[in-house]
Amino acid sequence: MQAFFDQLAVSFDLPILDWIQAHLANDLLDTIMPIITLFGDGGVFWIAVAVLLLCFPKTRKTGLGMGFALLMGLLVCNITLKPLVQRTRPYDFQLEQFGVVIHLLIDAESSLSFPSGHTIASFEAATVLLKNDKRMGIPAMILAVLIAFSRLYLYVHYPTDVIFSVFAGTLFGFLGNALAGRVMARFPQKRGKFQA
Repeated sequence: MQAFFDQLAVSFDLPILDWIQAHLANDLLDTIMPIITLFGDGGVFWIAVAVLLLCFPKTRKTGLGMGFALLMGLLVCNITLKPLVQRTRPYDFQLEQFGVVIHLLIDAESSLSFPSGHTIASFEAATVLLKNDKRMGIPAMILAVLIAFSRLYLYVHYPTDVIFSVFAGTLFGFLGNALAGRVMARFPQKRGKFQA
């Protein structure tokens, strides 16, 4: 498996990352992208949003769906796939294979590369939000796309990490939302005496 990912890095991933650095890198993005990527750190931002939504009856299903989706992503991707695949970060790969030092705009990551936890968490949460309320979902999806791009811009993930993570995060978002719907159906909300 390692040989497959190494070949993929050389033939597909690194040319894209190098193209981004050669054609899109500028002072403005150098300043903005490290900030954008913070919204995906440890899924903390999305967890906080889910907890907040759980506090209100009208948004409880959305918060629960986000929670289920984030939990699935943690179990499948971070706890299972990362140690199973053991893909090194692109900046480490460049140094190990070609002796090229990549100057990062953020601190080097201590975890493995595949898949992208930032991207998965962001698309899980944004998918649930978009499914339940477009007013929250559209800005969340825009933020998720920016976070995913930031991982490439900052050279901390391969494009294939991010592409896989977009699809996985979206899938977990739909599954989490469906599971929340089933749970909420089993525990119908009590209505106040003035509610229809």
